[in-house]
Amino acid sequence: MDSASGGGAPESNTGAGSSSVPPAVSGSGSGSASGSAPSQQQPPESSSPAPPSRYESQKRRDWNTFLQYLKNHKPPLTLARCSGAHVIEFLKYLDQFGKTKVHMSGCPYFGHPNPPAPCACPLKQAWGSLDALIGRLRAAYEENGGRPESNPFGARAVRIYLREVREGQAKARGIPYEKKKRKRPAPAVTAAAVSVAASAAATATATAGGGVGEGGGGGGEVARNAAAPTTTV
Repeated sequence: MDSASGGGAPESNTGAGSSSVPPAVSGSGSGSASGSAPSQQQPPESSSPAPPSRYESQKRRDWNTFLQYLKNHKPPLTLARCSGAHVIEFLKYLDQFGKTKVHMSGCPYFGHPNPPAPCACPLKQAWGSLDALIGRLRAAYEENGGRPESNPFGARAVRIYLREVREGQAKARGIPYEKKKRKRPAPAVTAAAVSVAASAAATATATAGGGVGEGGGGGGEVARNAAAPTTTV
């Protein structure tokens, strides 16, 4: 599936006796009349670029494969003329390299997740592989100068085709594909809101404390009045 990329340009061999050595480096080995030690120059640190991630490498291979497919298309297609219909043709073309058994409607193992014996049903690309492939190609298209509004990999026809593949393979293989529920982010609480809430709580507590104290005094007076002996005339 992956197209082979061309090799790099051969490096030019330089002779051992070439005069490409800088004068400062070549003259550092000779002694001086004053006997001072020659200054040693440290080579500059070469920062090697980080290797591309697995996702980036796969995305580059997928993009080169799709460009090769357009080149070999009859008649040849250019990227500017590519549409969602051509993307669907490309996905169907990839089915011949698939490794997922998809049972036909007349197969006795249709809808059986673990068939006990082999059958003659064709192998196809799994829906998950196609869905991930479209995601990588969609990103590669825009990274290579394509406009998002004209991205053929995000066309509505492609989304409908992927949904049909998902539902068809789920029935044929007896394996339902469930969408992962996205977790809703917790509401962000700002420091200002926390400060205002804390200030309001402190004010409410102080007010309630004062009321209780006053109420407590009143209650004591009522208790003293109730406890005082009454004299009857």
